[in-house]
Amino acid sequence: MLSTKPPLIIAHRGASIAAPENTLAAFGQALDTGADGLELDVRLASDDVPVVIHDATLRRTGLVREAVAQMSSAQLAKADVGSWFNRTQPAMAREEYARQFVPTLASVFQLVIDRKPGDFTIYIELKTEGKSFALAEAVADVIKRYRFHQRVVIVSFDLDALRQTKLIDSTIRTGALFAPRHGAGAGVRAERILAMAVESGADEILLHRLIARTKLVSSSIRRDLKVVVWTVDDLKWLGRARELGVHALITNAPALLLSHRPSNFPGR
Repeated sequence: MLSTKPPLIIAHRGASIAAPENTLAAFGQALDTGADGLELDVRLASDDVPVVIHDATLRRTGLVREAVAQMSSAQLAKADVGSWFNRTQPAMAREEYARQFVPTLASVFQLVIDRKPGDFTIYIELKTEGKSFALAEAVADVIKRYRFHQRVVIVSFDLDALRQTKLIDSTIRTGALFAPRHGAGAGVRAERILAMAVESGADEILLHRLIARTKLVSSSIRRDLKVVVWTVDDLKWLGRARELGVHALITNAPALLLSHRPSNFPGR
């Protein structure tokens, strides 16, 4: 089931402040902290299996130049995407992080099944890069296989991918992503952002914190769009979320925000 405790605290790429992003270790830590959900990035491997990684290549997190789209899911399952974290964050380094590899979307779903049987939300960002329908179809297939329709929200900057997701399976919830410097960000009026989200058929709107202003948030809520703000590591957003009626906050530091979220935060 989708978690319903507002504001939801969603772990950005897992507990990415404390563990290598988009790995089972980061997702496991987020689950351990009591996060209400996960946010993760999905791409297609060369064998059309949805795998969880943000970048198009392994250059940053895998320290090699290979492109994700040119590697099979089996090859990616052997790609070390944790050692970089130990090098850049020595104070939080763990030996186990050097044994973190690119997970499949299915493996993350299985982790959630094993560790979080109750309410939980997974935001799946589609990194389409010209393969929007193929990626949406592959992700929808995994959702169907695990019966996760009530646990996931598919999100993307590629609004066509959201439309295609609804065509594939209208029961899957979707969310439209907007950033300050994205094509749907800087220089675009709040009314236009809202119109684009509505036209995509999205159920939620995900706003970067710099554009999550009162007018846009309140207008979105009036149009029955749940509002999610990313990426928020500042505690002041807990109070601001309460004032604005924000549905969820996506954060690199779920433990920090959870430790300060009032236990009596009123529902909406």
